[in-house]
Formats: sequence, C-alpha cells, structure tokens
Amino acid sequence: MARKTLTIQEYETITSNVRFEKEEGYRYLDQEHLQKLEQFILEYSETEGDTDVLQFLKPGFHRNVGKVISVSNYVGVVQLQDGLSVEILPKVLMGEDDNAYSQTKQVFLRMLKHMREYDGRTLNFANLKTSNTDLYEIFISMFVREARELAKRGLKSAYLEEEDNLSFFKGKLSVNEHIKKNLAHNERFYVRYDEYKVNRPENRLIKATLLKLLSLSGTFEMQKEIRQVLAMYDMVEPSHHYQRDFAQVSIDRSTRQYELLIDWAKVFLFNKSFSTFTGTTTARALLFPMEKVFEAYVAKEMKKHLTPEGCIVSVQEQSYWLFDEPTKKFALRPDIVVTMENGRKIIMDTKWKRLSPDKNNYGISQADLYQMYAYAKKYGTDNDTPAVWLLYPLSPVTVNLQNTVLKSNDGVTVHVFFVDCSELKNGFRIVDLCNSIRENR
Repeated sequence: MARKTLTIQEYETITSNVRFEKEEGYRYLDQEHLQKLEQFILEYSETEGDTDVLQFLKPGFHRNVGKVISVSNYVGVVQLQDGLSVEILPKVLMGEDDNAYSQTKQVFLRMLKHMREYDGRTLNFANLKTSNTDLYEIFISMFVREARELAKRGLKSAYLEEEDNLSFFKGKLSVNEHIKKNLAHNERFYVRYDEYKVNRPENRLIKATLLKLLSLSGTFEMQKEIRQVLAMYDMVEPSHHYQRDFAQVSIDRSTRQYELLIDWAKVFLFNKSFSTFTGTTTARALLFPMEKVFEAYVAKEMKKHLTPEGCIVSVQEQSYWLFDEPTKKFALRPDIVVTMENGRKIIMDTKWKRLSPDKNNYGISQADLYQMYAYAKKYGTDNDTPAVWLLYPLSPVTVNLQNTVLKSNDGVTVHVFFVDCSELKNGFRIVDLCNSIRENR
C-alpha cells in the first residue's frame, strides 16, 4: 500500500490548525502526526554531532495558530513509523500547484547527483518516475537499480577463510579442533582453508540492505523489483553482523564500483542520514544539507563547462591563511576558485540563504562580505585584485533581482549573483555564469 506523503518546501511551516490549511506559507498535518513528527525532532536533537536537527526543524507556537514546526536549510524525507512520509523540498521554483512540486523534486534530485561521485558514477535517477513517488521510494529505487547493475557486471569475489571437518586434507590443520572432534575419526580432518567466493563483506551488506528495503518499500512494483535483484545475489549470504562487515569492507581500484552502494547501505541499515544524525525506531530520515548540495552542484557544473577550455576549478581550496605570523592561523577556504589560463582567478562562495529585496543589500550578512573582502586581499597581488563572487539561490522573492556589484575604494569588487537552480532562465544559470567568465578572462 502506498504511503501517505506530506510535501513541504523550505521556510514553510507545518500546522495542525485546519483554518490555516490553505494559508500561504503553511502546510496542514493532523494533530496525531504533528506530535509524532515533533517526537522525531526531539529524539534526533539528542544525538551527538555537529548539527542539531532543531536548527532546521523547529517546533514552536504561533499566536492564533497553535503548535507549529518550521522548516529550513535541510532537504530530504522523514518517514514516520506508521508510514507517513514528510518530503522537504528546496525553494527553487515558482508556483504552488502539484506540477511545481513535481518539478521541484526533479530539480532537487538533479542537484543531489553532484554531491557524491565515485570514478564517474553518480546517483542514478534517470528514467525514474518521480512525480508521484515519494523521496524515500526514489532513494530505495536508486539503490536497487545500482545493485542490479553491479550484479550484471559481475559480483567481486575474494579469498575467504573457511573452517570445516572434511574427509580430505585441505589448507591448514586446526589442531585443537581436530583433536576435539576427530579423536575417533581418523578419516576426517578439521581444517582451515581459503575459498574464492562471492560471499565477501561488501556483497553480504548489499544483500542485507536489499532484504531490509523489501520490508520498507510501500509499493508492490518496487517489492517485485527487489525480489528480482535478490535472485541475482542468490549465492551471497546476507550480513548478520553489520558493524563487523563494514569494518572489513575493502574499497580499492578493483572495487570502486561498490563505494556508492556501501555508503547507502550504511544509511539504510543503520537508519542514518547523510547528515550527522542517527535514526531511532520511531522514524527514518534521509536529510541533506542544502548548502553542501548547492555548493557541489555549482562546482560540478562549472567544472563541466570550464575545464575543457583550460580553466582549473578547485573546491574548498586552502592556499592562504588570514594571518601568517608568527604561525599560520585561520585558514581561508573559499568554496570554489576558478583559475583561468592567464592565471587570473575568480573566488566564489555559495550561500544557501533566503535573501529578499526588502532588506538592505538583500539581507547579505556583514560576515559574508568580510569573508569575501579577505579573499580578495589574500588572493590578490600588487597588480591585480581577483574578482570575488557571492552566489545565492534564486527564489520567488528574488526572481526580479539583477547582478549586484559592491565596490570598495581600494579596488575590491564583490559580485552578487542569484543562481537559477531550476535552469528555467528566470535568473543566472550556471552556463550564464560560465559565459561571463569566458568573456572577461
């Protein structure tokens, strides 16, 4: 049976007050599920880590509305134990109809593909029916398809140590066990030997994940597909000791194709998210920090457009420090540095923040501008001050804003761009920014 899904966008508010069901900025959820979602938030907020779920899922109280939960910064899905899925989508498209939500989901998945890439392989959402499928089912489908492709290419085998009481000698005699079991059986040998088998830890973990997803999936079609893929792992035993098998995972050049699947196996088997949270028995979550998704999306798209033309696109570069004496302190680590063929640089920081034309400088923080000023000074020379760019996502309230240029009297120029992640030409697309780099190099 298909799960019930509540779809909400960043910066919206969930309420159980039916009078606000149609109000702009609110999404309605019945009181029972609102309480369960609040319980999930409080349980997750108690886990250790750098990020507290209360930073982006905030229970509160609005006058004349009642209890609410406000949403920001992280995007993904929370699945409560009774099957309700709460989809949190980024605020990247205009419109409130069902088609807009479907398009937004597709934009998010396209951006998410850039977060994790191993040897050219990325999250594969191609040809998935995303419009009427909740995000958790989409992630399940992604894993199942990757597991199928891996099996088609051939599962890797490894020499695994086996113990057995055989009628012939093989490997090494296990003396203590041999004496214990074969004192009256001279015809047998208790031995240890290596066997070349597909039953290696990586394959066991993938099969265990497939079995778990079989119970988690809410659609008959996906359950059928999982059973088909499980048949391809028939010679593999499922893992029963997750921690031990993950500790034995070996990813090298010959097994690089396993890396993405093993990362996702941890997510599903341990109820973990790609954030710092760990799940509980009451809910599962797949949550992604949008600032990281946005940064990865911009960087990868710029690499795609600029690298063939001789530009070098570096991510999280650490070439300079704010202070150099008596020792280097406070590393400067811009999100993206584009170095052109002539050596000129453009320093960029991506900020997943909601700006507004009603605020001074659209609400750009002083801290962000100080940071960009420091980049310009440290990356500059006596003869050249590099361009510095601040990149923010385009949103409905910034759709009519143009490139903003902030200048200081000592030669520092900060360009502020609003990036159209939906690629619908409502603002600057990544390709437009790359064209601007080409024209000014």
